Amino acid sequence: MLSALLVKYRLLIFLIAALAYLELVYRLWNFHNIGLDYIFPVLFSLSAGGVLFIISGLFPARVNRILAVSLTLLLSIGYSIQLIYHCIFHTPLSIYSLNAADDVLQFKGIIISSVFKNAIAVFLLFVPFIYIVVTGSKFLFSRIKPVPLCITLFFCIASYAVSIVCVNLTDGNSLSQYTLYYKVASPELSVNRLGLLTTMRLDFKRLVFGFRQYDTVEEAANDNEDAGDNYSTAVSCFADAAATSGSGDTGKAGIASPAPESTAVEIGPAEIFNTMNIDFEALMAKEKDEDLLGMHKYFSSVKPTKRNKYTGIFKGNNLILITAESFSPYVISQEFTPTLYKMSREGFVFSNFYNPVWGVSTSDGEYVACTGLLPKSGIWSFARSGKNYMPFVMGNQFKKLGYTTKAYHNHSYKYYKRNISHPNMGYDYKGVGNGLKVKKTWPESDLEMIEVTAGEYIGPKPFHTYYMTVSGHMQYSFSGNYIAKKNKPFVEKLPFSNASKAYIACNMELEFAIKALVDKLEAAGIADKTVIAISADHYPYGLPRECIDELAGHEVENNFELYKSTFILWKKGMSPILIDKPCSSLDIIPTLSNLFGLEYDSRLLMGSDILSDTPPVVIFSNWSWITDRARFNAVTNTITYVKGTDQDTDHVKAVNKAIEAKFKYSAKILEKDYYSRVITGASKK
Repeated sequence: MLSALLVKYRLLIFLIAALAYLELVYRLWNFHNIGLDYIFPVLFSLSAGGVLFIISGLFPARVNRILAVSLTLLLSIGYSIQLIYHCIFHTPLSIYSLNAADDVLQFKGIIISSVFKNAIAVFLLFVPFIYIVVTGSKFLFSRIKPVPLCITLFFCIASYAVSIVCVNLTDGNSLSQYTLYYKVASPELSVNRLGLLTTMRLDFKRLVFGFRQYDTVEEAANDNEDAGDNYSTAVSCFADAAATSGSGDTGKAGIASPAPESTAVEIGPAEIFNTMNIDFEALMAKEKDEDLLGMHKYFSSVKPTKRNKYTGIFKGNNLILITAESFSPYVISQEFTPTLYKMSREGFVFSNFYNPVWGVSTSDGEYVACTGLLPKSGIWSFARSGKNYMPFVMGNQFKKLGYTTKAYHNHSYKYYKRNISHPNMGYDYKGVGNGLKVKKTWPESDLEMIEVTAGEYIGPKPFHTYYMTVSGHMQYSFSGNYIAKKNKPFVEKLPFSNASKAYIACNMELEFAIKALVDKLEAAGIADKTVIAISADHYPYGLPRECIDELAGHEVENNFELYKSTFILWKKGMSPILIDKPCSSLDIIPTLSNLFGLEYDSRLLMGSDILSDTPPVVIFSNWSWITDRARFNAVTNTITYVKGTDQDTDHVKAVNKAIEAKFKYSAKILEKDYYSRVITGASKK
């Protein structure tokens, strides 16, 4: 009887085993561990396998066989796509991003290269498909009868119920399976703790039906009028000095992060806050929308940042803001990149700056640096913001002051839908295809972009210009990368691997571009009236980890140090001012707003002015964080305190809650076009 049952349900067993196996391969290849969390993708494989078994048993045998083979093939293809995407971008592919398949195919060379590089994993993911094709005659594909159908349905329901019960049992743990399943959207953590299939199911469900993220913050706000101040209270109780990882350490050949000889600046107290005249009480009194009411309550209780001795010191100056593709401290060298080296050691020097990677890589990195907001998971936040009123972005701020405001990108002007997001930020925007004329190569030249655009804005009239560069883009080789090949003579004698040398060669184009830009400003006599701010969109994830270690001169820690970066904030003639508090790209917009004396409301941004006395926090996409007193690793669920700091789990919970609030309400700002509802004079769309 047992053997008869095994024959009857062999396909069911196979489909369950195939799903569990695919999850295992994906997990081992990307995360290099199994762990107890693997039990959850196995549990969800039971019900998912049952559903596939039912689908493969509703029709005549021939059709069912085709269905079973096709479904297995689709699973292998789906997991392979996700694996390759993760290998390239180090984040899961969202359902929403499938809309941009045409854009992704522009990088088909990188995709093909990654497929070959990860060929073993891809082959392993196709093993279930190969198995069912080769041994298909051993399975029964006949139409499933009513009794077995009912048994299988019961099995699906029961196994799914068990899975949900197990998920619910993790409630109470920070960023547990329960939290990820019901309350927050963090695909990076969800894939690790719930499995890829469940993460994609939740992503699809939330994309179609919407998702209300985490209610505990709102509940706390109702119970405690100071709840919005949890963040300030929490982070202020950690120790005075942050744990820094290799600040100023020098790797091989002198390629290192900057560390000028300067004492840390003590930022004095101030009495004026960076706020606007927003009557939250009146807004709450007339608000009927539950989400908006919760937002009014939250933002009204957030502690604003104070103005300080740096407020307005750049007022009246020009601003050139640059998001540099895959820029990192490893390319800053007095020998190879003297201009960047000089700029990184003059002006403001942020020795503890981080550049987290987000779900939509470059676009989300731009969004964070240009808006001071956290991206919403599962969508393209920057493109979505093109429908909204965005008063605090630099383009709209300076346009309001009568500045010439222009933006440029030396690749396709429509990529990541920048043709929607960037004009909405107040820029006259040009990219390749709508007015920017550069040589057609891959990648295109940053130097050429500067040479053909600088004349459009450099002059007597005040200006603000934004650049998104591309020369630093992967793939880092001398055969498939025009910029790397072009600059190969400068780096070929370096004692590094070819990939590392190609990466440096790519970033030398940024060096040439910035030098040309500074020379043009000098020639126009306005270099001392122009502020240049440069940060990366993300760390160079296209560079193999062993190459990053090679350039750093040591093995780079994975959860924090990997994202340590450089934020150049320079004006000719400035003496170096070292700022050693932890900060990130999220803090760029409020910091620039304060330095230029712009009107903004610090309560409505997720970052904060680095130069203020507001307690710092660096937020990562996987909900890890760094303050000046501790580090929380959300992947391992461990907290590391700075030496001499008292351990206090209550304060850690408070910081976690504050960060949950930032993720939630940053997404709500995007969803609700919130700025247009609370700022007087906003243009309604």
